[in-house]
Amino acid sequence: MGCRTQGWVVSDVADEAGPGVDETFRALPLSGLADAALERARAAGAEHADLRVQRMLETGLSLRDARLASSDDRDDLGLAVRVLVDGVWGFAAAGSLTPEAAVRAADEAVQLARLCAPLAAERVELAEEPVHRDAVWVSDYRIDPFTVPRGEQVGLLIDWSARLLEAPGIDHVDARVGLLKEQKYYADLAGTVTLQQRVMISPDLTAVALTGEGAETMRTLAPATARGWELMLSEGHDWEGELAELPEHLAARVRAVSVEPGVYDLVIDPTNLFLTVHESIGHATELDRALGYEAAYAGTSFATPDRLGELRYGSELLTVTGDRTTPHGGATIGYDDEGVATGSWDIVRDGVLVGYQVDRAMARRQGLARSNGCAYADSAGHVPVQRMANVSVRPDPAGPDTAELIAGVQHGIYVVGDKSWSIDMQRYNFQFTGQRFYRITDGRLGVQLKDVAYQASTPEFWASLTRLGGPGTYYLGGAANCGKAQPGQTAWVSHGAPSTLFERIRVLNTRAEAGR
Repeated sequence: MGCRTQGWVVSDVADEAGPGVDETFRALPLSGLADAALERARAAGAEHADLRVQRMLETGLSLRDARLASSDDRDDLGLAVRVLVDGVWGFAAAGSLTPEAAVRAADEAVQLARLCAPLAAERVELAEEPVHRDAVWVSDYRIDPFTVPRGEQVGLLIDWSARLLEAPGIDHVDARVGLLKEQKYYADLAGTVTLQQRVMISPDLTAVALTGEGAETMRTLAPATARGWELMLSEGHDWEGELAELPEHLAARVRAVSVEPGVYDLVIDPTNLFLTVHESIGHATELDRALGYEAAYAGTSFATPDRLGELRYGSELLTVTGDRTTPHGGATIGYDDEGVATGSWDIVRDGVLVGYQVDRAMARRQGLARSNGCAYADSAGHVPVQRMANVSVRPDPAGPDTAELIAGVQHGIYVVGDKSWSIDMQRYNFQFTGQRFYRITDGRLGVQLKDVAYQASTPEFWASLTRLGGPGTYYLGGAANCGKAQPGQTAWVSHGAPSTLFERIRVLNTRAEAGR
């Protein structure tokens, strides 16, 4: 459900207090901190001020050969005050949750804005946003992983690792799971107040075979996703099926034939394509990057605003959405860190660039009526920056299944799972590898290939898209380590795609390219 506003869809979010947000966070003096900070900022002359109280609970478990190798826990709680004074940003944070600390942070933020004013190259204005009062949002999960006993979590990973180690040809198994619970309270001078909580999980197992030529690996394909511990109980991923198949996938990898470089038609599984979407479309259509404001971390973008509405990003089959409301999406949230109600919008429509990901300042700079909710900070100690939405390729509503796509290929390769990648500082030229590659001959899958990388420029690659799979092939991939900004920040994000057919793509032999 949603309503279309200014070219994007605003999510329907229940504005009623529910039991989903932990009582320990709700019991903090949130409104008192907001009153103290915002009144001081208003009195000091700020035209905009916001207070954010943020808690990040994180756990990382790592096992080697069914034995616990590391267990890392982090509990980061603090407050942040951000102000605009005469069009210049000021920001300060504190680890103490007292009204006095909130007032000091407001004072420091205002002082910093005034100190920076003579150096500011331009004045910041924010796009308008309706006021959202006492809005509560909780992500969609069933079992809070932070309530599951540590022994139970480790025991499950030990069991899975031991089962893989029993299979012939597997010499080592690495297992890990990353967990996150993010809690945020936001209030600003306009009157918006939001309280939110989301839970994330990122698991994987990697099987290793030692051969005379070195090590070969095969990893599970479960995505980083906004779910709870139920994911580990096969709600949202078929662990039993994948663990049963993994030894044979690895054995086939050991026997794999080194690819003959050349031009191939590629059927790309969404478990691989999601990462190509992330790097060649997701980052390229962040407006701050396209404008050159973001350059030191991962470069700028070839998809500049002067080409909006004209740039042929890919074939007419390609429609790409930005979305902060996707169920179980890594970038899904009810309201962003500027109090903007999130929604969905088109980035590429019928192959043409039609939109960007923006925050309130970038939206106003480009003459947009509203932000599309892409401001995010990964801790109270960091200022919100423009971050990626869930950027996804729409399937063909009447499209074929993966087997039918493969059946239509005479000389090609089927690509499954993400691995390594490389892309230039303009998000233009790239190459990607994968977990598994299968030769396609006369519409039939053959043996696994190895040493495969596909290479193209971004517009060339997406222009070669000739068939999209149907909704039944759609998969939401994700990553927990999208980096941006200085000081560096990390964000979770998801990307959906169907199975796809790309014609006449250059394929390299990575072993030959490395001179091995």
